Amino acid sequence: MKAIAYQLDPLHGLAGLTVRDQELPQPGPNQVVIRVRAASLNRRDLMLMDGIYPLPATPGIIPLSDGVGEVIALGDNVTRATLGDRVTASYFVRFINGPQRLAHVAEQYGANYNGMLATYAVIEEDSVVHVPEHLTDIEAATLTCAGVVAWAALTTPVPVSAGQTVLTVGSGTVALFAVQHAKMLGARVISITSGLDKAERLHKLGADETIDRNATPDWDEKVLELTDGHGVEHVVEAVGLPTLSKSVRSAGYNAMITMIGASQLPKGEAFENPFVGPYLAIRRIAVGSRDDFEAMNRTITAHRMRPVIDRTFPLDQAVEAYRYFREDNPFGKVVITMP
Repeated sequence: MKAIAYQLDPLHGLAGLTVRDQELPQPGPNQVVIRVRAASLNRRDLMLMDGIYPLPATPGIIPLSDGVGEVIALGDNVTRATLGDRVTASYFVRFINGPQRLAHVAEQYGANYNGMLATYAVIEEDSVVHVPEHLTDIEAATLTCAGVVAWAALTTPVPVSAGQTVLTVGSGTVALFAVQHAKMLGARVISITSGLDKAERLHKLGADETIDRNATPDWDEKVLELTDGHGVEHVVEAVGLPTLSKSVRSAGYNAMITMIGASQLPKGEAFENPFVGPYLAIRRIAVGSRDDFEAMNRTITAHRMRPVIDRTFPLDQAVEAYRYFREDNPFGKVVITMP
């Protein structure tokens, strides 16, 4: 079977996502080679293609941070994996635990290290993460970015505790994982979305209350009503600046608001000072560590949780998968499967 890899040229958008032949890589010391079974897309992958991600994509790099495969070769000194293991890689090549440093952010799979959109992938041993056994390859290929950032938003620096209320804003993959993680942690979940269909699907996913922001523009007032005026303890803000002011007004005293990713205000829209009202913390985070990933996987295993999958594409339709992910507003992960 011919091995292939997709090659990213960020100067040419989708036209720069081209196929090249791939030989079986040979692992160096402390590296493992996996036979990739599935990979998935994140918003970050579109940003890399558009040249607006904080870390520029290296031309010719194999894209995608998220994927799963079987270990088929081991370099010298490897102890974290054995042949036949089913593994994925952490988002950052060498961020194992502790405070995140700028040096950690500078090394990322699918940006300046070859990623998962290929028959074979080479992973540094420090990045190896074993995936939950009950998940299919398609499901296990979705965890690295959106899954871990939602987990880190809810568990660092202080974990959500049972009985607290979590507000999720948006219905992208980070928000979906946040609903699932918050329920596993014992929290009550209120979810903000756009449209009755998404609201119903979020409710089925586990959200205790859902609010359609199209039908209820002043959804912050509804959140306060649902919390008897106290506000929520945690907000996973997966939309960004356009909704931040309402997230602040939905939050209670000493709440934590976690901003996911980066966003801009629509042109001409005023930005309200977020530091009025209750005392609270607002932060931005960048995914999480390998330890965060492994802690998330243990909880996923204990609860038999399954990620939400929107659609799968075969490897030879990778360009179509990118286009669908950008243009068709999927609900859940878009996954590319390998032959």
